[in-house]
Parts: sequence; C-alpha cells; structure tokens
Amino acid sequence: MRRLTRSPALRVSGRRLLTAIPVLWGVTALSFLVMNALPGDAASAILGLDATKAEIRAFSVKLHLNEPIWTRYWHWFAGVVTGNLGTSLSSPQSVASVLGARLPVTLELVIYAMIITLVVSIPVSILCARWPRGVIDRLSLVLSMGSISIAAPSLALLAVIVFAVKWAIFPAIGYVGLSQSLAGNLHTMTLPSIVLAVPLIGFYIRFLRADLLEQMQAEDYIVTARAKGVTEWRILIRHALRNSFIGLLTIVGLNLATLIGVTVIVESVFSLPGVGFELLDAISNRNIPVIEGIVLVFGIAVVLANLVTDLLYGALDPRIRHVRSRS
Repeated sequence: MRRLTRSPALRVSGRRLLTAIPVLWGVTALSFLVMNALPGDAASAILGLDATKAEIRAFSVKLHLNEPIWTRYWHWFAGVVTGNLGTSLSSPQSVASVLGARLPVTLELVIYAMIITLVVSIPVSILCARWPRGVIDRLSLVLSMGSISIAAPSLALLAVIVFAVKWAIFPAIGYVGLSQSLAGNLHTMTLPSIVLAVPLIGFYIRFLRADLLEQMQAEDYIVTARAKGVTEWRILIRHALRNSFIGLLTIVGLNLATLIGVTVIVESVFSLPGVGFELLDAISNRNIPVIEGIVLVFGIAVVLANLVTDLLYGALDPRIRHVRSRS
C-alpha cells in the first residue's frame, strides 16, 4: 500500500507555526507584565486628573482592573483562544474592531515603503555591481551611509520641513482613504512611505551590491557562463541576481519587525490613523487590551513573513527544496 507523504512545504509550514505558538505567548505575556509594572493605573489615565478616588475605584472594579495580574492575563488569553481580543478600556469598541479600522492604513504604509525600497535598491545595486568603484557606486556609498545613519524621528521631521512646509509638495499631516480617492491617498502616503524606505534602501543597496560582486568574482557558474560567451549584463541579471534574491529575502524577513516598529514613529509624526498611532495612544492611556491585541497582530505578521520567506527559498533555489524534502 502506497504511503501518503506530506509535501516539504507543508512540513516546513507546520513546524514554523508550531514554533510560533510559544513565541507569541511569550511576547504577549512579557508585554502584559511590563505594562502592569509601570507606575500609575489605567483607571486614573482614562478618567483624568479630576476623577475622585471613589470614581477611580468604581471604574477599576467595573473593568476588573482590581484583580491580580495573572487573573486578568488568563481572562485575556482565554478570550484570544476563542477569538475574542477583548474590549477597549477607553471606549465601548472591541479590540478587533479597532484593529480592523487601523490595520489597513499600517499595512498600506508598510507595503508601499517596501515597494519603494525594492524599486530603488535593486536597479542601483545592479549598476554598482556592473561598474564597481565607479561614479554611481561611490555616490551610492555616500548616500547609503547617510540614510542608514540618520534616525527615523529626525528623518521624518526633516522630510516634513522640506517637502511639506518649505516646498509644499506633500501634506504634513492627514490621511485620505483609498475608497475616497486613489490620487489623494497616494498624495498623503508617499512621503511617510519614503521616510520608512530611505534607511532600508541604503542597507539593501550595500548588501545586494556586495553579494552580486562576490558571485560575479568567485562562483563557478559565472565562469562557465562567460566561457560560453554570455554577456556580462545577462550573467549579472539572469544568473547572479536570481541567486542574490535568496539573501535579500532573508534581509527583508528580518527587517519586517524593525519596519513595523518604525511605523509607530512615522504614523505619529504624520498623524496617520494606523495601528502605530493607536498603540501610542493606548500606551498613554494604559489601555492594556488594545496594547495586547496590537502586539499579538504584530507578532503574527512577523511570523507569517518569516514563513513566506522560508517557502520562497525553495522556489528560488531547488537545492534548499531538495534538502528539506529529505529532512
């Protein structure tokens, strides 16, 4: 009787998802402990300075904030298992509805920034690798080091001053949804996306340029292609670039967590109604259910991005797929 075997992709996916469960649990538990270790309480932050002690006590009892930390975390975790992320402490909205309204903005910002990053960094890296130590290569080195060195808050404020205030090319704050106007949406999202993309562009150019040069100088398949009379441009783009995409995928997957973290700063500077902006507001109000929901969503996003990266490895390099099929 023929044995039914699962595909290597399914095995990799299953192992990754099983590994992600304790990771996500640890992240949410740690963030819950940190928020509860901070001075002050959510009731005082939400009711404001004018609230009396009796009002604060009644509000705490109503929202179960007077219960021990492990009891509150258990109630939250049990709700997550059943698909209930809880209710915001500062409004009657559920955490799921808050995330549903905010997540598309952050998702669009991250995707737009990544598109800008790849569209700019890949062609520039190819030109640098084709003419190393040339004018383009030296200029890209200076610009890359500058873009990597500048901090995200400084870059965001500088972009607002130059492109929004002085030149008035883009709006300084505000957001137009895709359903309202595509042109208006791109007008409000382009500058924040560029701010997110600039440090990544510098890093990706240096990484991809170095990887392409290493392959063009040391790999046997490059020597074979040259012996067959294949042009340098064809070797660089058709062969070397495809193999460099494997390393680039790794960097993209690892940078996603950093990119999501920077969106918190960028959304606050440009007043974008995304998850990052909501996270800052939730932290200031000690809105723990919203914070936990956002941390959980961010963690799932990073796990899924790494899973997709692993699966794409096999599509780009059959050797990786073959090794996994035997493991």
